[in-house]
Amino acid sequence: MSDSTQEYDNTNRGAMFKNNRKEKDTHPDLGGTINVEGKDFFINAWKKESKKGVPFYSLSVKVKEAVAKEAVKSEEPF
Repeated sequence: MSDSTQEYDNTNRGAMFKNNRKEKDTHPDLGGTINVEGKDFFINAWKKESKKGVPFYSLSVKVKEAVAKEAVKSEEPF
């Protein structure tokens, strides 16, 4: 019987999901979070195709802390 309160170590793990709010080509196709060596990141991916027609994903990562600080800074009145 499994214990539903069991916690997992998510270090060096992540997950991505389809972006259902994509409205423009510049918006990512996938988005999610990843933990690398104990530090949390947001991760985005865009479906692309190479010049030879080979499909691939282009990735972008941002530190979660930096994104939170940017949000707080943008809310400051002055």
